[in-house]
Amino acid sequence: MKSIFLLPWGLVLLLFASGCSASRDAAWSPPSPLATDFPAYQSPVSPTSRGTLPQSTPTPPQRLALSDALELALLHNPTLQTFAWEIRVHEARTLQAGLLSNPEIVYELENFGGGGPFAGQDGSEVTLSFSQLIELGGDRHRRRRATVAQQDLARWDYEAVRLDVFTATRQAFIDVLASQQRLILADSLLAEAERFYQSVEARVEAGKVSALEEQRARIELTTTALRRANLVRDLTLNRTRLAAMWGATLPTFTQVEGNLRAIEAVPPYSELTSFIARNPDVARWRDEMVLRQAQLSVAQAQGIPNPTVSFGTRHLRELDTSAFLASITLPLPLFDRNQGAIREAKYRLRQGEAAQQALFLQAQEMLAGAYGRLTTAYEEATAIQENILAAAQENYEATEEGYREGKFDLLTVLDARRTLFEVTNQYVHALAAYHLALADVERLIGTPLSDI
Repeated sequence: MKSIFLLPWGLVLLLFASGCSASRDAAWSPPSPLATDFPAYQSPVSPTSRGTLPQSTPTPPQRLALSDALELALLHNPTLQTFAWEIRVHEARTLQAGLLSNPEIVYELENFGGGGPFAGQDGSEVTLSFSQLIELGGDRHRRRRATVAQQDLARWDYEAVRLDVFTATRQAFIDVLASQQRLILADSLLAEAERFYQSVEARVEAGKVSALEEQRARIELTTTALRRANLVRDLTLNRTRLAAMWGATLPTFTQVEGNLRAIEAVPPYSELTSFIARNPDVARWRDEMVLRQAQLSVAQAQGIPNPTVSFGTRHLRELDTSAFLASITLPLPLFDRNQGAIREAKYRLRQGEAAQQALFLQAQEMLAGAYGRLTTAYEEATAIQENILAAAQENYEATEEGYREGKFDLLTVLDARRTLFEVTNQYVHALAAYHLALADVERLIGTPLSDI
């Protein structure tokens, strides 16, 4: 016969009220110093709500600034929304982990419907009892502490994705801006090639140069046009990739606005390494170790047997009297004391220490690589701007003028044009590489370089 512990009704109501209480809104992790000026998507408390932000694809301005792109991406990026909801999932798990186990109620009818004195219900016995599992070893507290640690990790994961979206959007924007600059350069060169071809054609008709030079000028014009067509395709691809950051399938903006030439000197590497701890991928490991320690604590608590106490009343119809009954059930930990789970949790704890160190070293290595790309791009862009770009432009203009005066041949002019194109394109490439590497460096230290 099973029996159940009779709880005071006030306690029963208290347990019911605690099970129905609403979860507290999540205290979102303090954001990294990077991108604090831009709001990011945060999932609502109510699971039936899709959020306070419009779910339709946003419409960006026709002339898109970097700040516009970052705001759109951080508010509407689907991946970031996924991690925001994961925080709510762990909130719900924390709520569940903190609840007491439900009491049980049992109604039993015995010794009825038989023969002799047990015919009918004359000899029947009626038992009404309550039982409650008593968790020893602080199971509920330790269990809840582990879920709180998981919730903290979910916040760090959200923060890491927030910075990933911020960085990827910056880099996609730079790619579009650089593609626009290359296309402007290609348009200018194509116009120059067309004008130059017409000039050569006129000189051929006047008998001043051979028809072979007209053929060479036409080849150069065709090559320049093909190069421009490739740049148009690159720009279309980069525009589509940028629009995808806020969930759009096609770009609706006409162009992006920015200044690739806005570059600044890079601080010494030694001033950056101390900021690696702000990287959310590294910082999350403090809470990861808290979680693993909490999981060990839960495993140890589960090795302590939990008794079930019961209390009730029984009515003996044959004697027309009632009596109380009480019992306690305690598992005997003869074989299973949760030894395997405890050992596994200890292994996970030691493994976490090694993983934490490995991730820190990996972050340092990635920072060194990004810093090297940043300094190289800065030095290259500065050198081209100060020493090469103007000289290449002047050389081309002087060579073209000299060709008209008969001082230079066509090959010399074409060579000067190619040099100008390559130098200018290299300059745009160096500027874009600087901004791309800058985004990587700031993501790895979680801090704008301007704050260092």
